Amino acid sequence: MLKALSNEGYTTPTPIQEQAIPIILQHKDLLGCAQTGTGKTAAFAIPLLQLMHEHQQAAPESRRTIKALILTPTRELAIQIEESFRAYGKYIDLKHLVIYGGVSQYTQVNALRRGVDILVATPGRLLDLMNQNHISLRDIKFFVLDEADRMLDMGFVHDVKRIITQLPTRRQTLFFSATMPPAISKL
Repeated sequence: MLKALSNEGYTTPTPIQEQAIPIILQHKDLLGCAQTGTGKTAAFAIPLLQLMHEHQQAAPESRRTIKALILTPTRELAIQIEESFRAYGKYIDLKHLVIYGGVSQYTQVNALRRGVDILVATPGRLLDLMNQNHISLRDIKFFVLDEADRMLDMGFVHDVKRIITQLPTRRQTLFFSATMPPAISKL
């Protein structure tokens, strides 16, 4: 992963990365608040890749199941996050997929059938594929709610609550947000 980060030009962590990464590597839940453009995606993607790679090395599995779910409000942000996972995890054998609505689900479902370790999703498409039994969240070890404030502003709170009820109770939960309205703290 260090080679991939070097390829991306990363040399010094931003404040959110410097504070969040050690906490995440200790398997602790985190509520991180930092302005847009400060490196929040790397603050969770880098340690998640590290933890998942270590787990994979210690207990190789024959069948891939979704172990990390990153939930985000928009297709554009979901695509950016998946691109970050691809860049940072370039030399690690973890499969990742981005799913969002507004396009045919055919290729997304086929990729899910082949096996995925990390799923980046928008709430609507995730719930749709869960309702069709294409996605199970029973093996999730890491749950990230990115842009939590925007999720609530855009009216996704009920979808997020429905998704959270389907997650295992034993998991690491990471919320990242640019602002911290009371509704996020309550969630």
